[in-house]
Amino acid sequence: MKWKAKLILHNGTTRIAVYFEKNADLITQIKSYQDARWSASQKYWHLPDTEANRIQFQLPLAHTVVPNSEGVESIIMFKRYLLSKRYSPNTITTYSDALKSFLIFCNSKAVSEISNDDVIAYNNEYILKNNLSSSYQNQLVNAIKLYFKIVKESAIELDKIHRPKRAKVLPNVLSKEEVKAILLAHSNLKHRTMLSLIYSCGLRCGELLSLQPQHIDSKRNIILIKNAKGKKDRIVPLSLKILAMLREYYQLYKPKTYLFEGQKQGEPYDARSLQLILKQAIAKAGISKAVTLHWLRHSYATHLLESGTDLRYIQELLGHSSSKTTEIYTHVSTKSIQQIKSPFDEL
Repeated sequence: MKWKAKLILHNGTTRIAVYFEKNADLITQIKSYQDARWSASQKYWHLPDTEANRIQFQLPLAHTVVPNSEGVESIIMFKRYLLSKRYSPNTITTYSDALKSFLIFCNSKAVSEISNDDVIAYNNEYILKNNLSSSYQNQLVNAIKLYFKIVKESAIELDKIHRPKRAKVLPNVLSKEEVKAILLAHSNLKHRTMLSLIYSCGLRCGELLSLQPQHIDSKRNIILIKNAKGKKDRIVPLSLKILAMLREYYQLYKPKTYLFEGQKQGEPYDARSLQLILKQAIAKAGISKAVTLHWLRHSYATHLLESGTDLRYIQELLGHSSSKTTEIYTHVSTKSIQQIKSPFDEL
């Protein structure tokens, strides 16, 4: 087969990942699909999860069977619950689709009769059989556990539902010299300011694009990050160097609603355009690595750690709920590793 495909979760949305060896004809062919995108960090092309695309890439169809009447009512109830808990639209869609898939698998049973054995069978006979990713499986487990937590009568034992073993992947980090080259690559003030702000404050792409002028507190030298991941607000320090750049930018562009607006005034800058800006900066800087915007956030955290900043403060600055998430940067910091002398040097 010239390519392989499987369902994945990309930024919280179900997509179809397509893998193949580098080939100009195949790249042209995959680009012909609507909304085809290349993930530089994951090294795959990904497409919308549609029935037509599933058929094309020989993946199991999600809608050839429908849940029984009790299953339909369960999904409606689950959506209402998620909405009342203020889950994001993407999460509601992902969790509802996951529950629908599981209830279809258990169509012959009443919801109250579904047990842990059914979850194991689902993992083996649907997820593993169809080569679905571990991240996709993890989201399915999230949905199943959350749903059966609110069901009054259930044979499911929630604490016995296991999760897939995840690969331990280290974050990608740039050197300070590489970051500097990327941030200085653009002569356009707006482009340079956006990339600089992501690195200088360790922002996620969405957090940068959601910023409004009033979120910049120049008197206290902080930036307020509103309603970030997990619906949490946080503050991050604002360096005097980036503040001077922001003042110059503001005088030139005079943004109204959002700090960085697109072609239409009052609308936020487009995320894909920002990714293209980074891609151009990488090319100008002569860097061959497949850098993404999130690399700048990873680099910010690692450089803070290497300069002696306490891990607890880094956790707060990044908005991590768990310290375990932040601890991963200790594995990529080179400050201590570089001090270790190789026994090879003494031979």
